[in-house]
Amino acid sequence: MGYQRIEDQLHVVTQRGEVGFIPYLTVGYPDVRATVLLVETLAKAGATIIELGIPFSDPLADGPTIQKASLQALQHGVKVVDCLDVVTQARKRGVKTPLVFMSYYNPLLAHGLANIAHLACQAGADGFIVPDLPTEESGPFHDACAVEGMALIPLLTPTSSPERVALGCSKARGFVYCVSVTGVTGARQDLAPDIRPLVESIRRSTSLPVAVGFGVSRKEHVAAVGQFADAAVVGSALIDVIGKSPRRQVRSHVQAFVAELTHVKKNAEQVRL
Repeated sequence: MGYQRIEDQLHVVTQRGEVGFIPYLTVGYPDVRATVLLVETLAKAGATIIELGIPFSDPLADGPTIQKASLQALQHGVKVVDCLDVVTQARKRGVKTPLVFMSYYNPLLAHGLANIAHLACQAGADGFIVPDLPTEESGPFHDACAVEGMALIPLLTPTSSPERVALGCSKARGFVYCVSVTGVTGARQDLAPDIRPLVESIRRSTSLPVAVGFGVSRKEHVAAVGQFADAAVVGSALIDVIGKSPRRQVRSHVQAFVAELTHVKKNAEQVRL
């Protein structure tokens, strides 16, 4: 169903007056089987969209937590084909939640852009986020995704010029990913104060939903994001929970963590950034 499933799901959440919740998992951390079960857990817990990170040896946009998870997955031999299979298995288990791959460009290019877009679509994925693919160079992969009806979700940052914001939004499908800091992923105490102007700039260029990520880790962050954006992306904080949980309690600990972050009402809490 591709980008339409993403947009429809975000619309449903908005109509409920809630902030969308987009959790991130590194595929293969702690292992591939666990990833499938965690996708199911997140879907049942109310995740709006689930982001699945394809492990890569040089994750330049990621901080220590996700770097460590990616390294462990690679050491276990996790490859792109395993990531595709996670989506296939999740769909077989009845997961209807939109699933989006987060991947660096090299693994996609190595498989052939048209080929990987087709395989991802066949597996049941809905889109891609590619942090090291500049918007100006995204045409070939954007076209490959479009053929399959999939989203290529742009990332825009506080340093993005108005021209770059407009260009990124012109190619967007699904939603626009707003990076809250000029740095790498990682849980932080506070959100950057200049994120709201960026979201407002994006709003002037597109009617698509806007999600904010990088540094979002607590309920008050999600509530703060909900003052001006449509969804919050939580990655490193969730990976921390997985890493610190005893193996047999990973799913229950993840479910408890996620319960705090889903179904947060927009404007329910006035939180200063």
